Amino acid sequence: MKGINYITDGRGKKTAIVISLKNYQEEVEDFLDGLEAASRAEEPSVDFEKAVAKILKSKKANGKVPAKNKKIG
Repeated sequence: MKGINYITDGRGKKTAIVISLKNYQEEVEDFLDGLEAASRAEEPSVDFEKAVAKILKSKKANGKVPAKNKKIG
């Protein structure tokens, strides 16, 4: 495949790969994102609504919550 090169050991066994980011940047990024997600699969998660409520509560306590329906511009 164009843009993909294998590095081999003295016996010809493939040991590494070099991928052209010019040709495959998006695919490489997707692959790495998948690896990162898989590595975090066993980490504890937080319910989205609870996380948002906690953030808003903290901001409100610090006086940093904007007024509701405030128009910008």
